[in-house]
Amino acid sequence: MVILGNACLDATSIRRYHLPMILPAHTQHASIPTPLGAMMVAIANQRVVGLWFADGAHLPSLEACPQASNTGLIERVQTQLAEYLAGQRKSFNLPVQLDTGTPLQTAVWQALTTLPYGQTCSYGELATRVGRPRAARAVAAAVARNPINIVVPCHRVIGADGELTGYAGGLARKRALLTIEGVL
Repeated sequence: MVILGNACLDATSIRRYHLPMILPAHTQHASIPTPLGAMMVAIANQRVVGLWFADGAHLPSLEACPQASNTGLIERVQTQLAEYLAGQRKSFNLPVQLDTGTPLQTAVWQALTTLPYGQTCSYGELATRVGRPRAARAVAAAVARNPINIVVPCHRVIGADGELTGYAGGLARKRALLTIEGVL
């Protein structure tokens, strides 16, 4: 529970109101250099719980989290990201934790993991996949809050008209990722 003003909010309420992500206990973090800019990785309980561009939207405060001491998992993340960004890897083999959101966010993030390399879908199509065909905007908000960029491929979701739309890491990076995958 977190006290905000006069209200006492649980983790689900905090996410619903778009307040910063609450990281699991014992989360550690590290910075990873990539050709697209530095990324911050957060790990807890031998799982990746976050991967964000250091200058991207929705990066939670990691100040209270110590530097990662689990260099094995951090090295695996860094190696697999480098391979993907060099066009040598099409899928990731990393332990991830995607249950830190609301039920809709969790369903959307799980659905993102099924989007094939080199293919895109619209927010409306994704909404249908998660059983909420009339909730494209809510699904888009969940996609925007994806805590594990690139590995959970939210960059593969585009507008219904085929145009590139929002990406927490910026549209230039979304374009670069889809170019790597041969979509653009």
